Amino acid sequence: MASTPRAIPLTCSGHTRPVVDLQFSRVIDGQTGDWIGTFIGHKGAVWSARMSTDVTKAVTASADFTAKVWDTYTGDILASFPHQHIVRGCDFSGDGSRIVTGGMEKKLRIFDLNRDDLAGQPILSADGHTSVIRNVVWDGARNMILSSGDDMEIRVWDPRSFNQVHSCKMDGPIASMELSADGQYITSTTGKSVYFWDAQTYTLRKHIKTEYDVSAVSLHPNHTRFVAGGSSDLWVRIYDFESGRELEVYKGHHGPVHTVSYSPDGELYATGSEDGTIRLWQTTPGKRYGLWQGDGNEDA
Repeated sequence: MASTPRAIPLTCSGHTRPVVDLQFSRVIDGQTGDWIGTFIGHKGAVWSARMSTDVTKAVTASADFTAKVWDTYTGDILASFPHQHIVRGCDFSGDGSRIVTGGMEKKLRIFDLNRDDLAGQPILSADGHTSVIRNVVWDGARNMILSSGDDMEIRVWDPRSFNQVHSCKMDGPIASMELSADGQYITSTTGKSVYFWDAQTYTLRKHIKTEYDVSAVSLHPNHTRFVAGGSSDLWVRIYDFESGRELEVYKGHHGPVHTVSYSPDGELYATGSEDGTIRLWQTTPGKRYGLWQGDGNEDA
């Protein structure tokens, strides 16, 4: 009887502080985890980083009270946008011409990257949150902005007027929020709960309780499973999406897992930790993929 292949992650070292956010590019094939570049310019911790759809630009949110936009090929700073407090979340519009930011000021801002005449000032801003904004997502397919944080509510905004048009209420401060790869689900976590919301209607599709505080989740592109990290232990857990049953448990990090994400093709997922590393895990251990040579049984 064949034994189950052991899950051996690839370790991506280089960070000197905890990894609190990560994102896979939808264009560049990143199977190896090689370190290929660095953006130097922030004077404080970086809380969030996102790439434009065409991967020519990146935006970062920092504790130095700025959000910066970078040329991903040269590493040059293209623009720097000052804030009055720590910036926790950022994202690009679908066409990459604007960014949205949020953070400790409880305020959302939209900046137009093509408006040099504004001298770094936002074209629109929105109040409404009553506490720290931790996560922002620009849903390019629907042209809506999602924001969430400690006030226990996902808010949905129309970026044309910056009026709030929907909300999804939860039962505690929201640790994480992301849009699934196909844009069908909004995933969010609070305490020991994982929520999956319909991204079209903003209705709750699934609520799963765990036995630990969940820091982040990511849904597999085919919606059969999701990966979760915990803020109080070192484990990475895989769950069945339909039943919520725990399928696999792995240990590799030496600190709590703050962020997780599946690759666009679903063949691997990445985890970022307090230990300053990113680890890449195969969805199907033993399969030949990237630097993993497989166990020789793929065609058996």
